[in-house]
Amino acid sequence: MGKVDIPYYTVRRNGRGFWEPTRKMRALGFRSVPCGVDGPAAWAIANEWNARWQRVRRGEEPAPARLLEEGNLSPERAEELTVYPVGSIGEAFRKYRRTEEWRRKAPRTREDWWRGWKRIKPIFGDVDPRTVDLTLISAWRQTIEQKVSLREAHRAVKIWRALWQVMAAMHYCDKDHDPSWGVRNTAARGRSATWTEGEAVRLVKQAWRMGYRGLAAGLAVMWDTHLSPGDVRALRACQLTKDRQGQIYFAERSKTGVAVGGVLSSRSTAILEAYLKELGVDLHGEAYVFRNRSGQPYLKNAFAEDFREVRTAVFGDAERRQMLDFRRSGAVEAIIGEAKAEHLAHAMGNTLAASNQLYETYVPVQMATVTQVAEARRKGRQRLRAQNGS
Repeated sequence: MGKVDIPYYTVRRNGRGFWEPTRKMRALGFRSVPCGVDGPAAWAIANEWNARWQRVRRGEEPAPARLLEEGNLSPERAEELTVYPVGSIGEAFRKYRRTEEWRRKAPRTREDWWRGWKRIKPIFGDVDPRTVDLTLISAWRQTIEQKVSLREAHRAVKIWRALWQVMAAMHYCDKDHDPSWGVRNTAARGRSATWTEGEAVRLVKQAWRMGYRGLAAGLAVMWDTHLSPGDVRALRACQLTKDRQGQIYFAERSKTGVAVGGVLSSRSTAILEAYLKELGVDLHGEAYVFRNRSGQPYLKNAFAEDFREVRTAVFGDAERRQMLDFRRSGAVEAIIGEAKAEHLAHAMGNTLAASNQLYETYVPVQMATVTQVAEARRKGRQRLRAQNGS
């Protein structure tokens, strides 16, 4: 075996290589790194760690000790500061994130990938994909299902399979030898919970009373428009529009035109306008519309946490229905109100992050569609009230 001159790389008596940082480097958070049997693979790992040390030394990236001080790193930031072995799954995922294909993914899709990667990384991040077999994948999925949930296990395997295809395209593995296909990836049963209009109104009012004005307005918009919590949270000032009759709706702007996102009722319009007036600042352009009590744009977790606090105040600790159930509730109202399936599909599918292309003829059709679905919901709501005797 030939010798190499890699700084801080040593080979012990058992023939295994280690990257050994100095005392000064240890003070900055670097630790001894086992590189495996002395040879090209071990040298590559040592070179990776030495390159990272050189970047820290030159001030191009923070030291590991500083990362610990930073605390709450985003997944993207933490990943960029992680060093993976050459040929590993982690290295492949990093390369993929630097492609145009990754940048073209919708934000919600990238979010789903990060959530799946959170489960993949601890077990397989530094592993060569060609060394993973069915027994490992099966045990990994079963552990997630037992310790987290069936839904999370299903998502993790789904992202693994998508990542495997990407790795195959980059020649990290064989496309047809994904070991996860030997695992039955059972999905959790779909949710069926719904809210009534009266319950939605109570939630909006309670949120307003508790000072969650942004949440209150967001819930009102969510109820009317069929938009998901993530879509509502991401709405920008430039997407808030009035038609010639003064009716407010949210729209997706594009070089090719305007696609209606959802028309607001007079009640939701009043709540939204009251919230914007109380906000005390004029929102323009890409400014986020819905904000927390500190005036900052809502983050995903904070939006859900504030909702849970309001939900508990109205319905108690035992209540488990979620914001995303607003979307299903609107669909149920529309179906009972005899909305056409294709109209409902348009109304519910028109989330502001999902439209890839707009056509000149799309606007008037979509406006009419959304209006018809809103009317069907009112009709369905009346029938539901009659059925429930209220």
